[in-house]
Amino acid sequence: MLELEEDKLRDLPGWENHAPVPICMGGDYRALTFCCKPGYSLTFGFKCKRDQVLSELGMSHQQFIKIKENFSEEHNWDSDIVCFGSISYCCMRRGGCPRRDLALKRRYPDMSPEERLKHYFKKKKELARNILEEVKSPEGKEKIEALLELC
Repeated sequence: MLELEEDKLRDLPGWENHAPVPICMGGDYRALTFCCKPGYSLTFGFKCKRDQVLSELGMSHQQFIKIKENFSEEHNWDSDIVCFGSISYCCMRRGGCPRRDLALKRRYPDMSPEERLKHYFKKKKELARNILEEVKSPEGKEKIEALLELC
């Protein structure tokens, strides 16, 4: 049985079994769903652990980008409003992100703000599973095996 640290989990609508905090805050591998697109400088880049985590799993930047961009295309999440041109790169700020929330409102105009967030986090959970399922290295697969059950 996988035991996760309670202080590294968040209760989010649409994500049962508790969502991981972002990677930079010590979240587990599922939190890659909330990571930015590689290749860009970040304000808090010194905290970013995305590249370290991708390396631990044996996943390249290109593979990570392809997974997120395919997901974005499949779910019509491309948007010129949000960072990196896709909602798939958006973070987990439940309290709100002006760009993400506007992009979600435009994408899902018939949903209430609460319904949009629930849908967003449910899709981010699905994206987390997609990312973990693409781990190919034996060492990486061993690290994520139990986490797949939580996606």
